[in-house]
Amino acid sequence: MEDLVFFYPEGQEAHYLEGHPESPERLFVILQALKQSGWWEAYPHLPPLEPPRSVLGQVHDREYLGYLRKACQHHYPLDEDTYTTPESYGLALQAAGGSMAVAQAVWSGAARRGYALPRPPGHHAAHSAGMGFCLLNNVALAAEFLIQERGARRLAIVDLDLHHGNGTQDIFWQREDVFFISVHQSPLYPGTGSLDETGAGAGHRKTANFPLPPGSGDQAYRAVMGELILPLLDGYQPQMILVSLGFDAHWMDPLGHLRLSAGVYGELAAGLAEWSDRWCEGRLMLLQEGGYVPETLAAGAQGCTAALLGQPWNDPIGPSPRPEGISWRPVVQAARQFWNLNSQELDEIPSTG
Repeated sequence: MEDLVFFYPEGQEAHYLEGHPESPERLFVILQALKQSGWWEAYPHLPPLEPPRSVLGQVHDREYLGYLRKACQHHYPLDEDTYTTPESYGLALQAAGGSMAVAQAVWSGAARRGYALPRPPGHHAAHSAGMGFCLLNNVALAAEFLIQERGARRLAIVDLDLHHGNGTQDIFWQREDVFFISVHQSPLYPGTGSLDETGAGAGHRKTANFPLPPGSGDQAYRAVMGELILPLLDGYQPQMILVSLGFDAHWMDPLGHLRLSAGVYGELAAGLAEWSDRWCEGRLMLLQEGGYVPETLAAGAQGCTAALLGQPWNDPIGPSPRPEGISWRPVVQAARQFWNLNSQELDEIPSTG
């Protein structure tokens, strides 16, 4: 068994719009950071799988897939934020197939952990629409692949991007075989992800949203992970965890107003790794989503990779120079009550400003 496998999308620079924040440089920076750490050459890089039609058709409406193909052929944007190029459809299929390849390796035991770098990103892509820089929903397609092709019955998707993963939520809204958990800034694009959005039908209470106010930072995320996410995983007992990983909640990123450090990104990944070692045979994979500052992309990727490998790492950037707010505390308290998660530990966390 390999300790770790990677996926990197060859040719991803063909998906590009001058001046757009979602650029090929984002993955170049991560790649260089992993090379500098010695991890990139030390572990296998997987080729993408060919996404099965049945998986694509379950996650995304077939009419949308046809529209997306034509939009890419003609270089039409999906919305004011989401561009395409003639190569984008093929690259989106490659991103999905690479995510599936990493998921399969981790699920089968060929690898203990996985880190996929799909591009274009995916978590805003809904069943019948792409948006928010996203064309196909990579994490949803990876999860559906495991369910359809590998017999998975219970999976968890944990979304740590700055923005709510509205597309992933939409796709699994009425499903009980995938527990979707998102922590994100609110208010912020796309305007979804309130505490009372919990799924419907068979998926009732299989969606959990933890919207944090601007100014929340490391302590807030530690509380959400320890007091909310891990206890919910305890109750659901997924067979594998897939993480939508965005570094745009970092305090340096201009797209949001959270104050997360790269060090705490590593702590979050380490917490999920420890949980997966205990309860699901170590099955954990990361899929890259947002993050738009080179320094934070590099540091975040190194910190999370170190966590996957159980290796020490020091954050070269450090915490936010601005004090973290405390308005997140009643939000987390309300979420504990909403999900019947009673603990005194949160009350013992000191305030910092």
